[in-house]
Amino acid sequence: MLHKISRKEFLTKMGLLGTSAFLFQACDFQSADKTSAGISPIISAPQGEEDIFDYIRRSSGKHDLTLYRQIVGAANEFKEGDLTLGIAAESEQSRANARALLANTRIGDLKAHSLFADELYELIAKNSAENADLDSWTLGELKAFILSQPEAEIKAIMPALSSDVIACLVKLMSNEELIQVGQKVFNPIPGTQIGSKGYLSARVQPNSPTDHPTDIIWQVFDAWSYGVGDLVLGTNPVSSDPNSVAEIERALYDLIVTFGLEKTISNCVLSHIDVQAEAEKIHPGTTGIWFQSIAGTVKANQTFDVSIAKMQSHMESRSGQFGLYAETGQGADFTNGHGEGFDMLVHEARKYGFVRALQSQLSEGKSPEETPWVHVNDVAGFIGPEVFKTKEQLVRCCLEDTVMGKLHGLTIGLDVCSTLHMDVSLDDLDWCIAQIMPANPAYLMALPTKNDPMLSYLTTGFYNHVKIREQFGYKINDAMWDFFKKIEIIGDDNRPTEHFGDPTWVYYQYRLAKKDLRTKEEILAEGRKTIAEVEARGVPIAQGFGENVWDLEPGLDKKIHEIYEDAKVSLWAEMPDSFVQAIPASLPLITQSKDRKDYVYHPETGEKLSEKTAQQLRSMQGSWASDTPDIQLVISDGLNALSLTDDNHLFPFLENLSAQLKAKGYRLATQNLVFTHGRVRAGYAAGEELFGNLPDSKQKKGIIHIIGERPGSGHHAFSAYITAAPVSLWGKKGGVDHDITRVVSGISDTSLLPKLAAEQVAEIFDDLYKKQEFEAKAQA
Repeated sequence: MLHKISRKEFLTKMGLLGTSAFLFQACDFQSADKTSAGISPIISAPQGEEDIFDYIRRSSGKHDLTLYRQIVGAANEFKEGDLTLGIAAESEQSRANARALLANTRIGDLKAHSLFADELYELIAKNSAENADLDSWTLGELKAFILSQPEAEIKAIMPALSSDVIACLVKLMSNEELIQVGQKVFNPIPGTQIGSKGYLSARVQPNSPTDHPTDIIWQVFDAWSYGVGDLVLGTNPVSSDPNSVAEIERALYDLIVTFGLEKTISNCVLSHIDVQAEAEKIHPGTTGIWFQSIAGTVKANQTFDVSIAKMQSHMESRSGQFGLYAETGQGADFTNGHGEGFDMLVHEARKYGFVRALQSQLSEGKSPEETPWVHVNDVAGFIGPEVFKTKEQLVRCCLEDTVMGKLHGLTIGLDVCSTLHMDVSLDDLDWCIAQIMPANPAYLMALPTKNDPMLSYLTTGFYNHVKIREQFGYKINDAMWDFFKKIEIIGDDNRPTEHFGDPTWVYYQYRLAKKDLRTKEEILAEGRKTIAEVEARGVPIAQGFGENVWDLEPGLDKKIHEIYEDAKVSLWAEMPDSFVQAIPASLPLITQSKDRKDYVYHPETGEKLSEKTAQQLRSMQGSWASDTPDIQLVISDGLNALSLTDDNHLFPFLENLSAQLKAKGYRLATQNLVFTHGRVRAGYAAGEELFGNLPDSKQKKGIIHIIGERPGSGHHAFSAYITAAPVSLWGKKGGVDHDITRVVSGISDTSLLPKLAAEQVAEIFDDLYKKQEFEAKAQA
């Protein structure tokens, strides 16, 4: 039982005792639309063949944009995100009525009435072909056509299908109908079988909590030992420093070149696209396909520091084989405060429209063989229960997005995943995969186990791919399958060999390709030693298998389930009053979350200050008089209170951080703000109250927010969000946000040691405080 041993003993036993340091631009994927929370609409039955616009005129006497958005949103299958936005149907009958209205609506009328218009909407419209005949169809007629006609007929009209029309179409389909479409529409990458019917590829996701190149490379050896990984070797970086990114890119590229796979598979470090461009300058020719997370509106893309012009400029430089790898996901827009009143499904479709427009730019004037690779990954389930809670909703989301991507003409894959605070377990994910795979997405993620050691979420392991291939008869790209035969992982009979599941054998093949003259025994021994070092840093390496080749090795499976159970305990742990009182000079505060459950399932409540807290902060500011501090420390339980209450975590960090900051000449507030049920944006809100009305608008003030991280790594780690901004920006509601904040994460006594982390935080704050880069935003 976990409670009988200490956490440090548990982590040592699990092979998770190591160092973890995250340093990247913050993006809080667990916050909700700051202007949302409406009432679920009641949609009455249509009269005769009434469409949406007839209904709106009858109900409101004129076109009512809010009602329009409510009807379109009410047609969705239920998801928590639409409920937060105030556009989820009030009942199944309201949903059926909304769908009936939608089915009666002509495509041309939908195109003439935008749910929300901005430059991205205009780009998608410009990139959609004109088809007057199609505009006269109703959505119901379009659905019948898509379900009844073969792929060639569907592809003939696809260029004229706008993103909003595609989104509205899938609202009318059952899961079975979505699967039917998924089974007959395919957009393979030219010159490959990736994205073809009967093929399922894999993005190897070799994440390391420390960006250690050895951790990353060995997870690739591990993947290939299971015959998995034929699309891209794509790691999520801890650090967005261009030099760090460049070194990882170079290591992955070396692996590809060593095996002669330059034309077969790409490498990618999933940092911001600007950083990848800088990394390419450091080591020219070593970056593979370029990555970017994108959103469905101009303002939401600004959260990712992305614009249409920036993406188009980067695409102009992508003249080689590998173009763009985009990631999307339902809910990312509204959880970053840009819901704009319309539903998640339409937001998601517009992301695919954005990618389609960029793909058109890349392919202009080129033959299919010359067109750079473009593929999109739908990260369904990464955000959390504020978007959707259940395994059934995860399946629905994956089916919707697969079909929307395919109807946009894209090669689309899935990250079938869940966070630890969703009601989706490790075993539930197997059920979800079985429900989704008949729709034949182009690819899935692939990790040694279902648990990502850096991002602390659940996704697909190597063994899932092996099982899917056996269960559904799917194949991988032929060129990569030939490679697996060449290195003797797969035999001439297309079955696993004795080396299957042995990453040291792949390493041996790698050393042979490097002309290593050592004996096989020496190389294999070195491989086993390196695996032990990798696992000691908290990165599991799968070896062997269970009763079947698609079963995770039982001992590793047990460890992963124990980490999962520990995460569930961590998620619901409370921060005791006695601990709050023990924090030096603590001022206990609360957000608008009623309790832990409200906080976990309704994240926006944890971003907003209670009225009592706002009054306390105003009173605190008044007590400063002319002696205003430079920095206010904020402490929140976040998603893991144990990360703060564990021994040797918070207190040594606070002590050393205070000493480091004072040594640099900064004045700290005499009280530490301690939030129960606090999110990252609660710190920004506190800063607005404390600094927003100070007289010197150019003076900089800072917040360092110490908060419990999402559980799932086993480390009980916390983060420090670091912000320094001028008073003029603190004075703008919502002016201070993630785009100007830095974060140091993975802080615990078993990863990035608190005293060392305190030094890093102090250095970063000092750097931010002295920079002038935010002045323009403050004056905008």
